[in-house]
Amino acid sequence: MTATEVTSGSSADQTSVELAVTGMTCAACAARIEKRLNRLPGVEATVNYATETAYVRFDAAAQTPSDLVATVESLGYGALAPTVNRDPSTESADTLSPAEAATERHLAELRQRLQVSAALSLPALALSMIPALQFRYWQWLVLTLVSPVVVWGALPFHRAGWKNLRHGGATMDTLISVGTLAAYGYSLWSLFLGHAGEAGMAMEFSLTVSRSAAGHHLYLEVAAAVTTFILAGRYFEARAKRRAGAALRSLMNLAGPDVVVIEAGPTGAGIERRVPIAQLSVGDRFVVRPGEKVATDGVVEAGSSAIDASLVTGESVPVEVGPGDPVIGATLNVHGRLVVRATRVGADTALAQVGRLVSQAQAGKAAIQRLADRVAAVFVPVVFGLSALTLGFWLWRGEPASMAFSAAVAVLIIACPCALGLATPTALMVGTGRGAQLGIVIRGLEVLENTRRIDTVALDKTGTITSGVMTVVGIVTTDDTDRAEVLRLAGALEAASEHPIARAVAAAARAAGAVPEVEDFTSQAGTGVEGTVEGRAVLVGRPIMMADRDVMVPERLDQARAEAEADGRTAVLVAWNGRARAVLAVADSPKPSSSVAISRLRALGLTPILITGDNAISARAVAAAVGIDQVNAGVLPAGKVDVIRQLQAEGKVVAMVGDGVNDAAALAQADLGLAMGTGADVAIEASDLTLMAGDLAAAADAIRLARRTLAVIKGNLFWAFAYNVAALPLAASGYLNPVIAGGAMALSSVFVVSNSLRLRRFQPLSGARAA
Repeated sequence: MTATEVTSGSSADQTSVELAVTGMTCAACAARIEKRLNRLPGVEATVNYATETAYVRFDAAAQTPSDLVATVESLGYGALAPTVNRDPSTESADTLSPAEAATERHLAELRQRLQVSAALSLPALALSMIPALQFRYWQWLVLTLVSPVVVWGALPFHRAGWKNLRHGGATMDTLISVGTLAAYGYSLWSLFLGHAGEAGMAMEFSLTVSRSAAGHHLYLEVAAAVTTFILAGRYFEARAKRRAGAALRSLMNLAGPDVVVIEAGPTGAGIERRVPIAQLSVGDRFVVRPGEKVATDGVVEAGSSAIDASLVTGESVPVEVGPGDPVIGATLNVHGRLVVRATRVGADTALAQVGRLVSQAQAGKAAIQRLADRVAAVFVPVVFGLSALTLGFWLWRGEPASMAFSAAVAVLIIACPCALGLATPTALMVGTGRGAQLGIVIRGLEVLENTRRIDTVALDKTGTITSGVMTVVGIVTTDDTDRAEVLRLAGALEAASEHPIARAVAAAARAAGAVPEVEDFTSQAGTGVEGTVEGRAVLVGRPIMMADRDVMVPERLDQARAEAEADGRTAVLVAWNGRARAVLAVADSPKPSSSVAISRLRALGLTPILITGDNAISARAVAAAVGIDQVNAGVLPAGKVDVIRQLQAEGKVVAMVGDGVNDAAALAQADLGLAMGTGADVAIEASDLTLMAGDLAAAADAIRLARRTLAVIKGNLFWAFAYNVAALPLAASGYLNPVIAGGAMALSSVFVVSNSLRLRRFQPLSGARAA
């Protein structure tokens, strides 16, 4: 799915659909469509001018997608309904979606109109600006050059202006159309009914900021230049908007076009056959060769390899996978052949979910953007009034009609509010797209606003700060015992158990070398395990087990065990031949990046707090290891919500970072929820930001990106407002030539979009994770 494709989804109560809208030319267009859609019963719509989409939630019993399309079309715009029967398997990887094809056609049309208009406008401008070039009857040549520009080049503006007029509305196209036609019409009147058509007529032109001089009787160059400037602005704006959505489109196109599936042959043996990826179903087995992308989400059934997930999760280090391990679609198989069983396909995959969340976020609006939309919607009628007042005022003051008319036209042209409409959605589109590339999913504009206010970060322990997997973190042996021997014997015994501590010991033993077989294995619930390894009776367990078996525990080992338990670790004794030989300390250790992440969060002005259901000793040990001072231990899931509420009652603005089902309520209660993408789906759904890599270090990057995006949005809005506030009085005073006004208005839109594109260069603090 791309940012402009038509998608649909449903929930228990409402259905959602994303329509690709065509024909919008400014924020006022989007506001009109949004207002009309929201008048329909059971409809909640958000129309985004920058992405040219309408995200609509509606009651399926009251409305259908066809009804929504008909409503949009009744306003004179186009809309692409969901393509229910579209078969992606028949399309190549380069096939454009309907919305993308419409965008390409629009760009081609704009380019053609711009090229022709510029070629005709330049000589007309030169003749009008340079008296030395003004030969006898030069004005008639200018009329010949300018007429195609005003009639054909500006046709999209005239068409849109008339369409809006028929539906009782006015947009920036209305301003452009009226302004250019007024300049052209006034010039025709001067040529045919006035004295401007006489032989030897001369006209001066000045680009300086000064009051227009009397004697200017022609505005043909104004009509042509304004049309050309606006076309140029529209063209570069459209190109920039397409670039703004490129990050998300590239992410959604990561998976390859086809896949090798394994089918049962006549003899029962598997037969490999390459099929389009769209034909994959849940339960199908497919092959991933070295260097290939994983076709869809699944579980490894055979083979082992390293999976590079950097383009999906932002995590730079490839992860080793083997039978039973899950893999994400569109990740890269570094080495080794894998056989994977598909668990999720199509719209259910992790990548599709990321795209859906980002697209919905791009369709959202913050309070500041809604204010800008309301201003843009009422701005056009106000501008017409200001233009009329300007004309009347200067005529009343006795100024020449040419000067009064020039000022009135400049007011019409300079006031177009397109920059206001582009200020927020373009920055949001670029910021969320870049975040998706880095494995950071931003759920909406409100998230950006909340990141500026938070001052406290509450963090879950297991799976967030720690790995969530028990590991051997310390070994203390007697003087006559070899560490490798301890691991080999204890690992052989624990390999037969499924207990988390046993798995940790067995994993450490396998990492150190081969693990022998165990005989006569028995497990004593809650105390330990025993068996025969290499002819020796080996025990691994708690002190109570050693006491029951009359095993002697040296004082050194007993002291080491007590120290490990005081540090919040789980300690087990390893014994053979009636004597304890070692103590193994097992713990859920902090991730290598956690301490760095905490320091980066502090650098952002945030106070970290640990909230965990674990015991106080373990919690304080982990907190001390990563640099957290405040600890809330032994907290149940409901208690986590209470802690968040208490912090909020104290005036804190709280962000919560978690990964489990027990964190979901706290994530929802917090002012800002950040979920680890490796955690439970319910936690991800309850969050505002999702860190796909499951790396806490990405939390600081996510907050930095969100804050940077919001800063760009505010900068865009400031310059868009400041531009109109500063330019309108200048135009009304007669100090702004309409040609300069047209160029400045076009450049304002290009500036806003170009400023937003700077977010594409955002880099995480851990540069290796950059996509």
